[in-house]
Amino acid sequence: MSNDKQAVVDTKSGKVEGSYQDGLYVFKGIPYAAPPLGELRWMPPQPVKPWNGVRPAKEFGPIAPQNPMPFEAPGMHAFEKDTQDEDCLFLNIWTPGLDDARRPVMFWIHGGAFIIGSGTEPFLEGGKLARRGDIVLVSINYRLGALGFLNLKEITGGKIPATGNEGLLDQVAALEWVRDNIAAFGGNPDNITVFGFSAGGMSIGNLLGMPLARGKFHKAINRSGAANVVGPLDGAVKISEQYLKILNLNGKDVDALRKLKTQELLDGQQQLGMNLREAEYRITPFQPVVDGKILPEWPIEAIRKGSAKNVIIMAGNALDELKAMNLMDPAMRSMDEAGLFKRVNDLLSPDLVPELVSTYRDALKKRGSKADSLDIYGTITVDLMFRIPTIQLVETQRDNGVPAYNYLFTCKSPAMGGVLGAMHGLDNPFLFGNLDADFCGSGPEVENLAVKIQDSCTAFARTGDPSCESIGKWPVYGKDRMTMILDKNTRVEAAPYEDERLAWDKFDIVYVRPL
Repeated sequence: MSNDKQAVVDTKSGKVEGSYQDGLYVFKGIPYAAPPLGELRWMPPQPVKPWNGVRPAKEFGPIAPQNPMPFEAPGMHAFEKDTQDEDCLFLNIWTPGLDDARRPVMFWIHGGAFIIGSGTEPFLEGGKLARRGDIVLVSINYRLGALGFLNLKEITGGKIPATGNEGLLDQVAALEWVRDNIAAFGGNPDNITVFGFSAGGMSIGNLLGMPLARGKFHKAINRSGAANVVGPLDGAVKISEQYLKILNLNGKDVDALRKLKTQELLDGQQQLGMNLREAEYRITPFQPVVDGKILPEWPIEAIRKGSAKNVIIMAGNALDELKAMNLMDPAMRSMDEAGLFKRVNDLLSPDLVPELVSTYRDALKKRGSKADSLDIYGTITVDLMFRIPTIQLVETQRDNGVPAYNYLFTCKSPAMGGVLGAMHGLDNPFLFGNLDADFCGSGPEVENLAVKIQDSCTAFARTGDPSCESIGKWPVYGKDRMTMILDKNTRVEAAPYEDERLAWDKFDIVYVRPL
């Protein structure tokens, strides 16, 4: 359903024309920065060149160039089938009105391990969250993989000044565009909530500690990603050396680097990823970098010092984040006790591993699990990568006197006979109101959970408190570690899975390489 309501908005760069669909004004493919092509490849995002006349904004723009993921999981979109181009710095807007209502703005940063994804994911289609919550929803593309997170400054002697944080700089540029233009779309530039999933949540963790992002958003919802996925500069330099070697280039070949075709960059990235998966079990070769400038220090350390002291936090994760990935890997399915210890020793200080494994074995048995090597490893890595850093972020804000809220999504997917559990990304269709019965389940309980997730997130965006009529009172995390359990039986629990959490007190997780 659509009608002929005029959907033309005058932005700082020129007029754009969207469409009016089912009670929402929808704008797709608005450029927020200049195309990062030619000499602008690997450079910080530059301002959009203004245009004359009215620019159509009725079709999504191309997404960032990317390879297929090495595995497919239920609910995962095949991004490689979408139109891709290095000219990808576009955003999309869903708004209930082109007026002066000053609605809360929710700014979505997609996930995808810093190598895949887009702001056009299918669960965003229809803008249902904007309609239900009377908010302005914005989604963005940003540069990925070698084009967005490859450090080249050191290896080229500064001739290509890429820090490895250009994807984060894209996000900041999009936030600046929203700050400068969103009032014309019915939004409030003084009430912007960044929210993101996986690499999107991890990006937000970095933005919370990033000087250039300070003051550009007011609230943050970290979903399955905190402030821990960021790498040291020396590690980033080693990655760039390996990458250039695969491309048969070195740091002096600046012109050749800039002339490489997009597919050549992707092919080299694919090979680099395969090499690192074999050597380090990691899913992506790229992540943001503590380069000393864009990210002057570990983000969690900056947050501890008060870099985000004015940003209210809502953060959480799914109980079984990595189950799907583990099940897709044949080597994981045959893991024995020796393999368990080898992998965990590669991730953590070996002297602390036996006690950690013992704690998880006992905790899993208490929960009725068979507590085999794969189950123990999967649960430890979920906590290392997701849950413990999320708690660390929430507690850091709590200790800084900032309201902070925590959740744990435990609703299990019925897909593949239920073996995936509450897997990574299952909560996205709930949040955006586009439920898939095979993936999410069906029936009133599932639909009610979706309503509660949507209402609590939009309430948080509006007021800084996720309490609302549908979910009830949502207390701050506080000293009692109050956590909202998001399941068919939604409830608040004090310090869930506490035995496991306590086992990490001996570890200071300032960063984790992507698993």
